[in-house]
Amino acid sequence: ARARQACLDLLFFFLARALTKGKEEWTMVKTTRCPAARSTPAAAKPCKAAALRGGSRALVGARRNRSNVCAEAAKTIATLPGDGIGPEIMSVAVKVLQTVAEAEEVELAFEEHAVGGDAIDKTGVPLPPETLEACKRSDAVLLAAIGGYKWDNLSSKMRPEGGLLQLRAGLDCFANLRPATLQEELVQGSPLKPEIIKGVDIMIVRELVGGIYFGEPRGFKDADGDRAGYNTMVYKKSEVERIARVAFEIAKARKGNLVSVDKANVLEVSQLWRQTVADAFEADGCEADGLSLSNMYVDNCAMQLCSNPSQFDVILTGNIFGDILSDQASVLTGSLGMLPSASVSAPGKPGIYEPVHGSAPDIAGQDIANPLGMVLSAAMMCRYGLNEPEMADIIEDAVADVLAKGYRTGDLMNASPDGAELTKVGCSQMGELLLQSIAEEEIKLSFLPK
Repeated sequence: ARARQACLDLLFFFLARALTKGKEEWTMVKTTRCPAARSTPAAAKPCKAAALRGGSRALVGARRNRSNVCAEAAKTIATLPGDGIGPEIMSVAVKVLQTVAEAEEVELAFEEHAVGGDAIDKTGVPLPPETLEACKRSDAVLLAAIGGYKWDNLSSKMRPEGGLLQLRAGLDCFANLRPATLQEELVQGSPLKPEIIKGVDIMIVRELVGGIYFGEPRGFKDADGDRAGYNTMVYKKSEVERIARVAFEIAKARKGNLVSVDKANVLEVSQLWRQTVADAFEADGCEADGLSLSNMYVDNCAMQLCSNPSQFDVILTGNIFGDILSDQASVLTGSLGMLPSASVSAPGKPGIYEPVHGSAPDIAGQDIANPLGMVLSAAMMCRYGLNEPEMADIIEDAVADVLAKGYRTGDLMNASPDGAELTKVGCSQMGELLLQSIAEEEIKLSFLPK
């Protein structure tokens, strides 16, 4: 059976290559694309045409028709491969994006720039001015990974991680989006029982540039023969309002259930947070849009993420609470290698899309890294940064298809049900399998009746 499947896969692959070379000779069935102006990542929603594909996880659907859509300028993506496994997984993501963009007739332009340790070696700083300026000019920033043992002895500002903080600040990325979605095929990788974790699909919206990590005053002081360290947790009403509105728009594009997480029973800053979110929710008419809002204390939320995670849709919270809860939620899915993230800004400004995992210098250059978190970050970029939800659907479908066929990188081999027939693959081979899945889908669509 495996041999037959391999032969069929190979046949589809070569048919797809032939189709790509002569696709102008084919008559495709297409549906109309809903034109939409570029907007804030949080506000991007799937257009109605996407529904014709059979939903976000459909593997077969109708094609879009771009012939009656006005010409669009190329969308520029600043790619930052960075360090460690970064160049390997970035290569896979770019190839996937190029393939899907060609199929969807979307013009993309890629500009590669140095960041992190790579930039330190080349320029002496983790974020060269030319990299920051290029990112500001782009439509979106795709970042792979930064950091490594080589640069651990540098000062905090000069280490690779300092480049990421400077990039976020330079692009005014105030909202962090951290999805935690469990792939059915990887349910055994979660530390929770399958009946508890099944169906989990959470989006955590974290305020990224305020709260206790940035509040003033902060520091150390000596008094009465003792030494103390102190920090200030502070939020302005305007800061809460803008992150709340990002969460509202995200919730509109999902199930519509929003939970605001705070510690209002003991913290005045959380009391302001809770009231401001409620006021903004009412002022924006969110209830009329079908949204629901509830509040939860952060300690209860941490417990509920372990005992009943499927109850959550969108979680809105501040910087320190979001830092902790998003890491906790990432463990639920069973593998950091599968998780994308985004740091986004105001309308018209580029966001940063990157996998959650690190640079993994120990396995760099060995072609064994898992590129799926990087690829899914590219899908997030398409959905929220480029306003191309159909491209995001295709990429996510390809990931699900490859996993359903039993292909796994090494980190995922123990995350599947017992007895599952699996094939271990490397980074580049996983990329080829994704391209093959996308090509097979193109062939299926080409044979649909007019």
